[in-house]
Amino acid sequence: MKRGKSSWLLVWFVVKLCIFAPAVFAFDVGLVFEQEAEYSGAGDDTSLLYKGILVPRISGLLGSNGEFIISAGLNYQNDPWAVVPELLHTGLSFGFDGADFDIGRMLYSDPLGFIADGLFDGARLTFDTGAGVFGMGAWYTGLLCKRRANIEMTQKEYDYNNAAIEYSDFMGTYFAPSRVLAALDWEHANITKHFRLKAAILGQFDLTSEELNSQYFIAKMTLPFSGFTLDLGGCFELIQRNSQTGSGEMDMAYAAEAGLSWIWQGQGLSFLARHSSGVSDSVTAFLPLTTVSQGNVISERLSGLTVFSLDYTARLHETLSFSLIPAYFIDNFDSTLGLMGAEIYGKLDWRPVSDIFFTLGGGAFLPSLGDIAPNDQSYWKVEMNVIISLF
Repeated sequence: MKRGKSSWLLVWFVVKLCIFAPAVFAFDVGLVFEQEAEYSGAGDDTSLLYKGILVPRISGLLGSNGEFIISAGLNYQNDPWAVVPELLHTGLSFGFDGADFDIGRMLYSDPLGFIADGLFDGARLTFDTGAGVFGMGAWYTGLLCKRRANIEMTQKEYDYNNAAIEYSDFMGTYFAPSRVLAALDWEHANITKHFRLKAAILGQFDLTSEELNSQYFIAKMTLPFSGFTLDLGGCFELIQRNSQTGSGEMDMAYAAEAGLSWIWQGQGLSFLARHSSGVSDSVTAFLPLTTVSQGNVISERLSGLTVFSLDYTARLHETLSFSLIPAYFIDNFDSTLGLMGAEIYGKLDWRPVSDIFFTLGGGAFLPSLGDIAPNDQSYWKVEMNVIISLF
């Protein structure tokens, strides 16, 4: 009885601390609980994946021009059952006259959003000037959880990333491949009334024995006009293999995208086309640093791939919206084009209150609408996601 009473007193104390500490010590605390269930398969071959993450967070001010944030995650899933901790967005930020400095584990994304996107450890300095916002940063990937970093530039990294994290060999199975990322970027949000521009130079340097380095020259422009928005972007990539052994090879690759979106009366329709080089006489397959899936049903990175997609979204209620996202995939990895097939995906998003968010989605990939493997069975997926912000 005494132990049970003490436990309730401890819970009561923690709750009170979470309520009153922000007012007393001028910091904010938060706790986010995310759950995801996915049922998928092809024909009679089905699987059920359940995973979730518990994310406590604390943030606050440091003097008159600084702030800090500390957030962590406790991941768990079945198939196989595993519990994996990780450090999430954590660092210090300082603001000066027209400049900001961030250090720690932070989010970074390139202008196109499919080359280097996610959490990275390092530092970044930005300057806001009349000629736009200039930024420079340098980061290291080897301390990140491999599943979060999602670095799969080589077949060896792909196999390593998709292998289970084992506590018996935690140091050898948990961390992402060791690479250094450096970036110089510039953004001007209002060159003219109908013209915005982003540009960046990225370099990633391999610290493993595979010695695969690459540099990216990126530009993207946005033209908003009369309810429409046109986006055009591209990337030129230089790739060096085995450069430190004296047998270095220099390859070139590229990727490009074009998008058009239209918003009217609570509805939105957008078209997106993305194309990346494959292997030919003059170029090689485009290699992004991080793998960003180009599909909602199937997972395909933008390497020797062309994707056309539509996204129609309608607000059915102030708390409920519906999206329909069809897409078509073309494999151009080698000199011959192959029609992979189409996927159709739809989802419902419901936010009954500001702290609770539900998503129910599902779709199928249809190889019968292509010519690579038209006799393969369709792959389908149904998923549900719940995000609860406790405080």
